[in-house]
Amino acid sequence: MLDFAVFGSLFLTLFVIMDPPGITPIFLALTSGRPVKVQRRMAWQAVAVAFGVIAVFGVLGRQILDYLHVSVPALMIAGGLLLLLIALDLLTGKTDEPTQTKDVNVALVPLGMPLLAGPGAIVSVILAVQHAGSVKAQVSVWAAIVVMHVVLWLTMRYSLLIIRVIKDGGVVLVTRLAGMMLSAIAVQQIINGVTQVIRGS
Repeated sequence: MLDFAVFGSLFLTLFVIMDPPGITPIFLALTSGRPVKVQRRMAWQAVAVAFGVIAVFGVLGRQILDYLHVSVPALMIAGGLLLLLIALDLLTGKTDEPTQTKDVNVALVPLGMPLLAGPGAIVSVILAVQHAGSVKAQVSVWAAIVVMHVVLWLTMRYSLLIIRVIKDGGVVLVTRLAGMMLSAIAVQQIINGVTQVIRGS
């Protein structure tokens, strides 16, 4: 059985942070021009990477951060800087990568991490796992994580239908829109990290 209060709380938190509707234009921009099979594989890879990262941090998150002497604000700032670099590439149209690695790289970075498995999602999962004091609560936490990733996969998987409708011109527009959205997310993430550093000092 599930503790629906715990399940619902974490699921809604992750939904807001990971933002499946908001990830759609970024996913479309980063996967445009690839064969449909490759795009579908990239959606699966991105979700698998995100789930793997979040699962590892859910189990060992606090120990990993403590061992590396990395604070949560530092993690947020680093993720924000990485997103900002990707956003600048999208805004300037420099989205091409070496042929041998581009499919894997886009699925892993930035889709899998830090877009899906970003600092916000990681910290939320670490806290949820720590606060789950019973087996029922733990099962509810992990069920919320799994269901959230299924939602992400379905969103990206079926957003590929949009590419067939908007064609090349629409893809360029979506790419610029995605770059603008991503840059705003990145800047906000950096600001949040810096603010936490200042408050903690």
